[in-house]
Amino acid sequence: MVEKYEGIVIRSTDYGESNKIVTIFTREAGKIAGMARGAKKTNSRLASPTQLFTYGYFMIQGNRGLGTMQQAELITSLRAIREDIFKTAYATYIADLLDKGTGERERNPFLFELLLQTLQYINEDYDPDIVTNIFEMKMLNVLGLYPEMNQCTVCGSTEAQFGLSIKENGLICHQCFEKDPHFFPLSQNAVKLLRLFYFFDIHRLGSISVKPETKKELKDAISLYYDEYSGLQLKSKRFLDQLDKLKGQI
Repeated sequence: MVEKYEGIVIRSTDYGESNKIVTIFTREAGKIAGMARGAKKTNSRLASPTQLFTYGYFMIQGNRGLGTMQQAELITSLRAIREDIFKTAYATYIADLLDKGTGERERNPFLFELLLQTLQYINEDYDPDIVTNIFEMKMLNVLGLYPEMNQCTVCGSTEAQFGLSIKENGLICHQCFEKDPHFFPLSQNAVKLLRLFYFFDIHRLGSISVKPETKKELKDAISLYYDEYSGLQLKSKRFLDQLDKLKGQI
């Protein structure tokens, strides 16, 4: 049986001389994989739609295990991502995080929309650091992680100076800092942004400008949380960190 899926290519692996195994995150069925025969040949009708980060419609035969891609129709190539090494690095990390954080055929239309909008923002020259941070914060629930971002995780205070407590799994107020001597200090602007990224609708993102020092706080806090709770060790994240250091030297 052949099924039609709306999806985004998140992984592509060469198989043999001319084939690809393509992993697609779809609106209808979550993550699925299909063998695209002949897709490595430049004259193949599957060559263009099976490139990484491509958004399109895919006709897959077989609804269990590895299917066979019969046809593909391009909606948008998001080619600006592939043409820029920095954009490619951010997008690769995002796709990798989603890939490692989801199982096969776990339908999640919200996550599909999040991935699509995030890649479109990167393609359209939105600040990739901020867009990536938003994606990371919204992926936490998908990974089964629920940090307390509304109030102090110890006393429940909502009006205070806050830091991030890995031990207590969320924000911690200045009156409770002694409960976790290893809490991560944050400026209140960084706290506001972490809350915003966690709760708001990414489609509403407008022009946003964040100071370099605040961006570093956000990156360090989110990385610390992921290192402690996610169990993920992604090569794409290490490469992105290395590229960020290089970017800072340019």
